[in-house]
Amino acid sequence: MADFHQNGHVATLHDLRRVNPETMERELEQFAETRKITLILPSLYSELQGEALGKIIDELSSAKFINRIVIGLDRANEAEYRHAKEFFSRLPQEHVVLWNDGPRLKDVDLRLAEMGLSPIEPGKGRNVWFCIGHTLSRGDSDIVALHDCDIVTYTKEMLVKLLYPVANPSFPYLLSKGFYPRIADGKFNGRVSRLLVTPILIALSKVIGERDYLDYLSAFRYPLAGEFAMRTSILSDMRIPSDWGLEIGVLSEAWRNLAPKTTCQVEISDAYDHKHQPLSEEDASTGLSRMSIDICKALYRKLAADGTVFTMETFRSLKATYYRLALDLIENYYNDAIMNGLHVDRHAAEKSVELFASNIMEAGEIFLENPMETPFIPNWSRVHAADQDLMRVMSESIMQDNEDYQP
Repeated sequence: MADFHQNGHVATLHDLRRVNPETMERELEQFAETRKITLILPSLYSELQGEALGKIIDELSSAKFINRIVIGLDRANEAEYRHAKEFFSRLPQEHVVLWNDGPRLKDVDLRLAEMGLSPIEPGKGRNVWFCIGHTLSRGDSDIVALHDCDIVTYTKEMLVKLLYPVANPSFPYLLSKGFYPRIADGKFNGRVSRLLVTPILIALSKVIGERDYLDYLSAFRYPLAGEFAMRTSILSDMRIPSDWGLEIGVLSEAWRNLAPKTTCQVEISDAYDHKHQPLSEEDASTGLSRMSIDICKALYRKLAADGTVFTMETFRSLKATYYRLALDLIENYYNDAIMNGLHVDRHAAEKSVELFASNIMEAGEIFLENPMETPFIPNWSRVHAADQDLMRVMSESIMQDNEDYQP
């Protein structure tokens, strides 16, 4: 991964293995004296029992550059919330745990629903959205970082590299996105990015013609990476998708709202692994099957908003073009793996491509049946305009939960 190639669309910041990680961390600590950093961790309660989160907390415990950690906790009852507070209590930084299933935040959600502003469905997008709202209500963060809680190869160095571009005052970046190779256990991972996103972006350019938006997305080395760092000033106007198109949705919002030179991607690791979703061929409502449909719909919606007209004939051509390109890429990945002593299961890869090709059509049919579907959660600027007291009430509810429910 260590090269110096620039694609001309998004600044790519590489790790050329020339800087001591401790040196970069000390610089980040200096930047953080005047640019306060908040880290958001969206977590399921079940992840507290996993192998990754404990190590993540151990790594974060020595991260002096973090001012506050906001943990969004999903699928937890009262006893589990109390246990989560104990689990995170070893963090030396100021931290707060949002009990998303607790009565106080449910009351806040009901208040949002009465205004037609409540997130449509539960999930990571909703979790992150509430964490952002709490962070904005505190009014003392300059930078917000976000990453998942299932990264089994996590190191503090990853977060340092992710934050550095937006924390360094001599850099112009308002948003940085991490990238890395998805390899673990002697094989290539990252099936959706390799076998769906890369070929469908190429196929879309062939079928509907070149678009600046497609060039922009294609410039990201790993567009589905869940690691972002952003200047807090851009969050109020950012719409968070509620479905599984979160990562593509955030990049799309950056393309819509920010100047190109203010977005970058940064190499944060050369070894990355996390929890793997099942392909879920038999159930399109879960796993990678659901993810692939949501990603396709997110692409179609964004292109339609930019003036592209879709028909079933378009989607049929897209499916055929995608399928041929994806099969060719399988060959490329296989050869790449052989040269690096890794394994690619070509049969499993072709099965994935067949499923994704089918889901390209499925997503197209859903889109044409309901082209006005908007799974985006309203941004916090709109919420504040509708109810100027809600963010205060929400944050007071969160802080009261943390005081009342002790381990």
